[in-house]
Amino acid sequence: MSEKNFSENARKKCREIMTRNVKTANRETSLRDVAVLMREGDMGAVPVIENGKLVGIVTDRDIVVRAVAEGKDFSTVVGEVMTTEIFASKENDFVFEAIRLMGDKQVRRIPVINDESELVGIIAMADVALETEDEREIAETLEEISSGSAFWRKG
Repeated sequence: MSEKNFSENARKKCREIMTRNVKTANRETSLRDVAVLMREGDMGAVPVIENGKLVGIVTDRDIVVRAVAEGKDFSTVVGEVMTTEIFASKENDFVFEAIRLMGDKQVRRIPVINDESELVGIIAMADVALETEDEREIAETLEEISSGSAFWRKG
């Protein structure tokens, strides 16, 4: 990648590459309903919103590890199994900061919020791959995310 292209990509803001039309749930949404959302939207995570604010995220892994493996049924509400430790970027943050956050926290997607903590979008590794030409940076970030076990250390 040329120095000029790298500089242009480094200056991209999260709002420029994020997915804007994000399906969401609330704490009272059933696991069945959120699983249907995931299937229909071909996604592995659904942000959880309360009073317009991002309060958590429920992932396919949350459903498997914190619900199915614990014997909970499909009527269990999202609030019981969602991840509440949220790693988010602001819409005006640089994309490289979101990539670094994904690598540091070993997550594959980052919700994007505004200054009022309202969800405005989400960035997945696929979005980054489509928008950046620095294949080395993507490969290194994916390797960091895939090699760790941060999820399993969470309580």
